Order: sequence, then C-alpha cells, then structure tokens
Amino acid sequence: MKLYDHGVFLVNGNELVEDTPDAAEILKSKTGGAVTAEQAKTQTIAYRILKEHNTSGNMEKLQVKFDKLTSHDITFVGIIQTARASGLEKFPIPYVLTNCHNSLCAVGGTINEDDHMFGLSCAKRYGGIYVPPHQAVIHQFAREMLAGAGKMILGSDSHTRYGALGTMAMGEGGPELVKQLLGQTYDINMPGVVGVYLTGSPRRGVGPQDIAIAIIKEVFANGYVKNKVMEFVGPGVAKLSVDFRIGVDVMTTETTCLSSIWQTDDQVKEFYEIHGRTSEYTQLEPGSAAYYDGMIELDLSTIKPMIAMPFHPSNAYTIDELNANLMDILEDCEKKAQVSFNGTVDLNLKEKVRNGRLYVDQGIIAGCAGGGFENICDAADILDGAGIGSDEFTLSVYPASMPVYMELVRNGAAAKIMAAGGVMKTAFCGPCFGAGDTPANNGFSIRHSTRNFPNREGSKVQSGQIASVALMDARSIAATAANKGYLTAATDIDVEFTKPKYFFDQKIYENRVFDSHGQADPSVEVKMGPNIKDWPKMSALTEHLLLKVVSEIHDPVTTTDELIPSGETSSYRSNPLGLAEFTLSRKDPAYVGRAKEVQKAEKAREDGGHPYEVLPELKDAVDVILKKFPEADEANTGIGSTIFAVKPGDGSAREQAASCQKVLGGWANIANEYATKRYRSNLINWGMLPLLIPEGGLPFANGDYLFLPDIRRAVQEKASDITAYAVKDGQLVEFHMTMGELTDDEREIILKGCLINYNRK
Repeated sequence: MKLYDHGVFLVNGNELVEDTPDAAEILKSKTGGAVTAEQAKTQTIAYRILKEHNTSGNMEKLQVKFDKLTSHDITFVGIIQTARASGLEKFPIPYVLTNCHNSLCAVGGTINEDDHMFGLSCAKRYGGIYVPPHQAVIHQFAREMLAGAGKMILGSDSHTRYGALGTMAMGEGGPELVKQLLGQTYDINMPGVVGVYLTGSPRRGVGPQDIAIAIIKEVFANGYVKNKVMEFVGPGVAKLSVDFRIGVDVMTTETTCLSSIWQTDDQVKEFYEIHGRTSEYTQLEPGSAAYYDGMIELDLSTIKPMIAMPFHPSNAYTIDELNANLMDILEDCEKKAQVSFNGTVDLNLKEKVRNGRLYVDQGIIAGCAGGGFENICDAADILDGAGIGSDEFTLSVYPASMPVYMELVRNGAAAKIMAAGGVMKTAFCGPCFGAGDTPANNGFSIRHSTRNFPNREGSKVQSGQIASVALMDARSIAATAANKGYLTAATDIDVEFTKPKYFFDQKIYENRVFDSHGQADPSVEVKMGPNIKDWPKMSALTEHLLLKVVSEIHDPVTTTDELIPSGETSSYRSNPLGLAEFTLSRKDPAYVGRAKEVQKAEKAREDGGHPYEVLPELKDAVDVILKKFPEADEANTGIGSTIFAVKPGDGSAREQAASCQKVLGGWANIANEYATKRYRSNLINWGMLPLLIPEGGLPFANGDYLFLPDIRRAVQEKASDITAYAVKDGQLVEFHMTMGELTDDEREIILKGCLINYNRK
C-alpha cells in the first residue's frame, strides 16, 4: 500500500500522475491539452455529487441538502423531540426509522418498546418509514431500499456509508438531521478528496474486513483522510463483488473520513435490479483527468488476513504477524489496557495462549459490516462439516436483514452454520455496541463488526469487569470456529467457496414495514412512554463565563464510548436527565458529581440567588476575578463546567456525548484537536464552545476555575483569539484559545444556547 505525499491526477481512470513540477508536461502528452489541478478537482465523482446537492452557489462553502435521512431507535426519539420543539409539522424528505439497537426489550421494563411505538406513531404523523425490530439493521435496509447512485443520505449513525452503491452518505449527530427536517442545510467547507486506487484482486480467503483493516492501519494515526472524502477507483474495483465493496466501504468510518464514494459499474446495476430499484442506478466514474488531494494505491492481492487487536481498529496486524510474535503483541495490548483503564482492572490476554496458540472465547459475525450475504455464505462453506466444539468457544451469526436471513435459510447456508454449533440470530446491532453477547470477564472475542473500543463489547470497568474484542473478517472467524476456537487465518483452510446467487424477496418488507409514502397524518397522536422526556431548558450564552474544569483526560484519543457509554445506556437515550447520569462513567466516575455541584450554582444564579451560597468555593475565585474585572457580576456571568481532553470524539456519531455534558451544565470542551467533525458539530449544536488550546503544558488542572471575559462578544465578532484566565493561587493566569472556523449559523446557535433555542418558534 502506498500513500502519496502530493496530490495525484487520475488519467482515463487507470493511470496515476503525481502532482510534481513535471506533471503539467506529462498530462499534456497524455490528454492533448493543459490540465490544472483546479480544473481537474471538478472531475471527481465526489465533487459532482456535492455540486448537485449544494445550495450556496459557492463550492468552497457548501450548504448541502440531502435526498433522504435514516436513524435508529437510540437516536430517532431525541431527533424528533428536538424537531418537534422547533415546530416540525411534516418530514420534508423520506426519513427511515429503523429499530436495530434497542431491539431487545427484556431489560428496563417497557422503555425500549415505548421508543419503538414512538417511532411508529411519528412515521404515521409526520410521513416517514418505520422498520420494526429484527427486520434489518439500519444500514442494510438503507442499502436495499434507500440508496441511489448520485444521491446523498444523512444518517444519525456514524457508519452511514453507502458509497459502494454510488451514494454519498454521512453519519452525523442528531441535530444535523434536525436541520434537514426543518429545511436547513449541512454547512461545511468543500472537503478534500482522497483517491483509493485499487489494482489486483483479493486472494482466496481474504475478505472485505481484511482490506478495510489494512487501510485503517495505514491512515488513522496520520490523519491522511481525516474529514475528507475517500473515492474508490481503479481496475481493482471491478474485481470485487458489490457485497465485498460494501464490506470495505462501511469501515471507512474508522479512518475518520467524512464520507466515501465508489465508481459504479454493471455489478452495481445488477444490485439495484435484484432489489427491484433499477431506476436508482447511474454510472459514476471520474472524468478523463481528475485531481485528488491524496492517493492511496493498493494492490488487493497483497493483503493477507488481518486482525485488529484491542482497543482500536487501527491496532492491526496480519494474523501471521500475530502468531509469529504472539506473546509480545498480547503484552502490548495488556499495557494499553493499563493506560486506558487507569490501572483499575487487569487484562490478561497471555493466559489465552494454549500450547503456543491463541485460544479465542467467542466469535461473532454481525451487523452492517459482517452480516452481509456473501460474508455468511463463505463462512458457512468453511464450517460445512466442521464443529465448533463444546469448550468455551461460541459462535453467533446475525444476518443484516430478514431478506438476507431468509435466503440463507433457502440456500442451506444457515443449516451449515447451525449444524457446526453456531447460533443464527436476527438482525441486531447489539454486538457492535455492547448489547448482547457480552463475553465473560477477561473474555476475548473476535468479531466481524465495526469497533473494538474499550468496554464496547459490554463489560463494565466500573464494576471491575474487563473483556476485549479483536476485529477480523467473517472467513477467518469461521476458520477459527472450525478449529474449535484456535486463531486461524481463512487462507490456511482448504475450501472451495460455492458463491451462491442472491435472490432478494421484498415480501417481508411489504408485509411488515410501515411506509407512509410521504403522506403525513396530523390526526395521529405521538405515543410517549414514561421514559421519553423533553430536553431541559437551556440558557443563552452570557456576556462572561466562569467555568470549572471537572475532568482532565490525557489519553491520545478519547472515544465517544468513553464520553457516554454504549450498551447499558442505550435504553436511556430518550431520557436526557437519566442518560446524563452515565456521562464519563467509564473514564471519570466522579465527573457527574462534580458537574452537578457547579450546575447547582448556575441554577441559583438564574433564579436570582447567590451562587457561592450553594458552592462556597466559588467566592474565592470570584473575588480574584473581580479585582481585574469588576463589571463581571451574577447577572452577566454564567457559571458552568468544562472538560479537557487531548483529542475527544473518535467513533460514534451519537450526539449524547455532547448533549449529556450540556444537560449537566457544561458550557465548553477544551481540546488540542477534535477527533471528528461530527463530534465538534455536536458540541456546537448543543451550544457548547469547541475550544482549542495548543499542545504542551496546560495552564490549568482539574478542579481549577477558568474565566472567559467578553466571550459572548468574542463569538459575535468572530474573534480568532479567545483570552481566558485560570484562577491560580489567588492570581489570574492569562492564556489563549481558539474555536476554529464557525459559520454564522453556528455562532448564532452557540449564542442562543443550543439548536433547539435557535429554531424555537
């Protein structure tokens, strides 16, 4: 795999010319005319789609309107509640509400099914589409029934990626979907476009997860594609089936890219034909000379079976490398666990080694990444006639949709898996975020799913539990299962893949999915369960801010799972105050109590009382501040909390990573950089300042008070420099921060206090 240091021209779809001083002459000889980078940038597939959907008239400052929206049942309640508070009357574009996260209704009483009934009633009232639990995971339904070549889809799940079908899709926090529901736009600068030039074809036994993990390993840490669009081109694309392309595409989220798009061909056309949607196909390919801001050149034949070890998809090795350096790599993972969990629990992977081989406790093939038809058929071929054994190892397989499941039953693949000892389950995203199939303490699971962050498999470090996940392709998981839990690469198995043809039967959806066909029915009452709560009142930004630092995180990257856990919290996503109790519970259990103490002072201020009577320590800080800023008083100075993290926001699109902080009185995040655009957008949409401070020694520590004078004016006047003061030893220590670029609407949202206030009628 090669990452180019410069921009690259793609000529006629099959020749790369690096943007070096002699590029102009080379291009002229190949195209017969002068070609500039600026001209050639307009010839990418991504540029053309973005231009078609941009409403600003300025391709440098995009204001995008999407064709369709999609959400699942731990996001759509909050989104619709926010939109309802802002005057929603009808879904203006197709909006699919799937139920694939809170599908299990066995814990927490009625609250999960209450969310489902909320979704069904909203689909009827506002004119949407409702997919009941166990019918399809969000992204598989979108692929089957929503995607269209040349279209754009916005989803409230970070793995909203349908580029292999020619659809540019993006996963964002819920407020961005609210904007689309209210006729507003998705505002971004024109993103860079990085080409992924594929050649060759995968060797037998190598699957899409292997390709994806190899790419993630190369580009995550260096930020090569961060907030850019990945465009897959080159002769190698045709060597991949559409299911294979989908499996690679969905994992592009883990590179931190903004979106993805692939050139389309007759295989994609056939996909649409199979699904009864031939009209959605359009051939997409770059122009005769297209310019890319970067280029990843990959010979598919060089990729071997991969494994992404805990605790990130980029912590990757070939399975051969792992087996050759087993004890060293396992010890490295154990050391990473000590850092990640602050030494509170001990991960022991080395005890998994039996007779020199790594024994695995669990294998899972699931969700939007692993649950595809070809993945499971290939796994079934490997398991045909084998047995997984009667020891600790278990195998669970979750087809991504009921139509896929039905075809696996019809062609016998499901029977092969069950005969081997595997368990077939219904479409459900639980294994991807810790709701179901949680291993035993210190268990080690291999999964064809999307993420392997700390505790994402469902263990609770706050209860002394630890387990871990490695990501692998379905084929190598099946090979491991056939060897009764001993780690095995699929390329080491002698198997002939049958590659059965897929037949899509839409009857299941016709008989079960509610589709309003865009017709709203205002007579339908929205069903509100007792756990579904409105957002609490949020105040506008005050003239000055007094912030207490209530958490300080120095991990290189902080995931959204660590900001607000997945799994056990999913049932509370419809209850802002209930959910907020879990904020930072895996990373800093004292955070909630500290934030609430500060919030009590702000509530006293808002009610006309004296904040320091509620929080006596405030008085010392205020006395120091008043010496320099006597105009700062209880009427114009808001009191809130903030956290510092080096690089927060990797992973999920979940807005609750930000909204829970705001619900607890947070006014800002301070970071060296933000891991993803979507997390920064979530902060802004919840009225929180996305502050940036240079790397190096911090001028404050956890527990310190920070004063931001004239912060409201700084936001209004687009100040590039934010002057702040840390209260230290009876003195004010001046330091400086920035907020990065903000649109006028984003500034207004921060000034109003949140997107709800901005839109409230």
